[in-house]
Amino acid sequence: MPDDARARWQNGTGLGILLALVCTAVLLTALPDHHREGGGGCAARTLRSWSADAGLTGEFARYGDDATRTDDWTGGDGTHSVRLPDGRVLWLFSDTYFGQVHGPPNPVGESYAWRDAGAPLVRNSAVVMSRDGQLRTTLPAPLFPDPGPQQWRWPVAARVEPRSPGSAQQVVRVLLWTRTTGQAPWIYGVPTSTEVATLSLPDLRLEGITTVLDQRAVPDASRRVLFGTSAVDVGEWTYVFGGDDGQAASRPASKAYVARVPRGRLGEPGAWEYWDGSGWAVRARPAAVLGDGEHTGVGSAFTVVRDGGTYVLFTMAAGTAGLTTITSYWACSPTGPWHGPTRSFSPSLPQGEVAAYNPQAHPELSDGDRIVLSYDVNWLDATGAAAQSNISRNVSLYRPRFVTLRLAGPGS
Repeated sequence: MPDDARARWQNGTGLGILLALVCTAVLLTALPDHHREGGGGCAARTLRSWSADAGLTGEFARYGDDATRTDDWTGGDGTHSVRLPDGRVLWLFSDTYFGQVHGPPNPVGESYAWRDAGAPLVRNSAVVMSRDGQLRTTLPAPLFPDPGPQQWRWPVAARVEPRSPGSAQQVVRVLLWTRTTGQAPWIYGVPTSTEVATLSLPDLRLEGITTVLDQRAVPDASRRVLFGTSAVDVGEWTYVFGGDDGQAASRPASKAYVARVPRGRLGEPGAWEYWDGSGWAVRARPAAVLGDGEHTGVGSAFTVVRDGGTYVLFTMAAGTAGLTTITSYWACSPTGPWHGPTRSFSPSLPQGEVAAYNPQAHPELSDGDRIVLSYDVNWLDATGAAAQSNISRNVSLYRPRFVTLRLAGPGS
């Protein structure tokens, strides 16, 4: 081969190799989310439409207003749910009111059903819904006893799992947030630890509670992370999301974090791994996957669903909009990057100085492209005294409300 021809061939070959390398690099750069753990085929997701779910909202109103018993649920927040193997749905609540509900008018002449101001308040409760969608029974409360003086437990996400890996017997694992009484700004308690409770099936008896992540050694309480506000099963893993209490430290938004656990092993602290910003580790300081503490971030509780290969996170918006507005983010991996906030919406609220909070998806009630989402309502008050008075004179305030959401992809 002549020298000039050989040179042209070598230069062409070199150029071809270079172009191939460049194309490969571009491809890998363009598709990082699709190949990160928990990813897959992924496209942007945003809210297409939403509508009030009067049926579910009305069912909780019916059950709460039933005056035939005084030892059952009449209102609560922190709404989470899990479907049991026999088709029932277990509803879990944080602070819950019991006692007698009286028909209108209330003592000040308003046309609201009401309860006595001294009605019993428990830190957590559980209500069982039958297979036909009717609320039937309140379990003895509190279902999860206080761990110590001035401490309490709030239940969050739950899963049905094998009692042990490979076992045919199933139990319910309930993630718990432990909080300790504190001074302002910690009027809702100082975050203390994440625990996992085990309930027997089918009788839903508490068998035990295990500490997963103790945060008492973290000196800045606003940086303590509690896990379990939401959980998503993908492949061999359960991804468990959590948040800090940045809002209590006067930041407009909290930050979101994620851990992973082999499916069926939520009750094993040694099986938990935490995202530290670059990888997963059993003993690691969790790194935030979403939130700059100002314009992006999450509320005190949020929820994550998986639509196709896309993760969608619903939360109250940052800043003052977070009192009325639910917004969303999307990602191709549980560790992000998270895109948004995208389209927001403001669900209906009753009249008065009230706020919405704690949006939670309920996959066991959702189907197809329909997502059932609940949100809680409470009276705005920095001390709690006015809130208790107002939600007693109008019992409909402190109960979950439901909406149906539908998502859309790019260009929809």
